[in-house]
Amino acid sequence: MKTIVAILVSNRREVATRVQSVLTSWGCMIKTRLGLHGGVLDECTDTGLIIVELVGEEEKRDEFVRKLSVIKGVDVKRIDLALED
Repeated sequence: MKTIVAILVSNRREVATRVQSVLTSWGCMIKTRLGLHGGVLDECTDTGLIIVELVGEEEKRDEFVRKLSVIKGVDVKRIDLALED
């Protein structure tokens, strides 16, 4: 099974350090990480999207999602994809 987590940060300037702290704490579980924001040239927006692929135990994946979801201004969606044999 592949687990993808989409993290929408709606108030980057205020919560980015908290989100980064969670990502760093759980870094060994993150196989792939992609960060996007809507800034153009030197301008940054206050929203951002982070997409991660997780590995590891199911319970730890659940805890990772829960830790992020309690941060105000962060919307987290988990997507589990089953590979067919």
